[in-house]
Amino acid sequence: MSKATLAIIAAASAAAGAAVTAAFYSTRLDPPSPAPSTLPYPAANSTIRTARETLAPVDPAGLFQYGFPGPINDLATRKSTVSSFDRRQRNPSWVAEHITPESLLMKNGDRKHSYFVEDASLPERFRAKLKDYHLSGYDRGHQVPAADAKWDQEAMDDTFYLTNMCPQVGDGFNRDYWAHLEDFCRRLTNTYPSVRIVTGPLYLPRRDPVDGKWRVSYEVIGSPPNVAVPTHFYKVVFAEDGKVGGDVALGAFVLPNTPIPNEKPLAAFEVPIEAVERASGLEFASKLPALRRKRLCGEIECSITVRQWAERQKNLLGAPVRPALPGPSREE
Repeated sequence: MSKATLAIIAAASAAAGAAVTAAFYSTRLDPPSPAPSTLPYPAANSTIRTARETLAPVDPAGLFQYGFPGPINDLATRKSTVSSFDRRQRNPSWVAEHITPESLLMKNGDRKHSYFVEDASLPERFRAKLKDYHLSGYDRGHQVPAADAKWDQEAMDDTFYLTNMCPQVGDGFNRDYWAHLEDFCRRLTNTYPSVRIVTGPLYLPRRDPVDGKWRVSYEVIGSPPNVAVPTHFYKVVFAEDGKVGGDVALGAFVLPNTPIPNEKPLAAFEVPIEAVERASGLEFASKLPALRRKRLCGEIECSITVRQWAERQKNLLGAPVRPALPGPSREE
């Protein structure tokens, strides 16, 4: 998928927002302003009524006495993640994490003690369920990877809630290229002392080859069908220099939920952060001044590393024009 194509898709996928305005009534009566001398004054006993003075005959906000329809964000703050859930798609809207060189060195969590679990903090009818994934042909794809939370067993357990999962293609994506992207993010801590990552699904339109119109189409798994299968996934990366008010290297990547050959360069999936915002309806860096922003792939080489397990332990420090990341030490 070219950047030009993604830009078109992102533009076509601008999210529509919804706002609720509470009605109120004002009892203040403003005296009418004097009319120009060239115009006749109204009769002394007449009344000039403005829209402000007119009481509405209806009260739409009265609906709230029965409950607020939503949408509900279902914001969840846990040890290793902060997330917002999309009840309609039964997938997270976004999941945020924070990794540091120190956190990745700690080995207090082991995924063999963790289990996939439904999130009981959500109303039962809106949850993704374990049975939804059974025989679906899709992996329960971590948004925040378990390997980023080895610093504590509870922190690792947090990554196994289904509110941190989306249906992902297994071979060629979740177990391959997507895992290499996760590894790339971890290796950023060899250059930056603090890395923040936001990950989530996208449902992007495709152009119909017959009529040329753009349509959003995605599979839904479960029985009954409950969980949407995203067409794409994004990662937005904030690589911080560790200084108060310092520079932040921003990177945004959008990958299709489909097998991707390892030969495909990661830079091919780099997009402007605004494209992800437009496609997702989210805002990621509204409070980050432009003067503090750097382009991540302009500061370091954005590339995945695909190696055998033994080879992946080697230090691959080099001297390219732009500093390349050292080789990974990865554990799934």
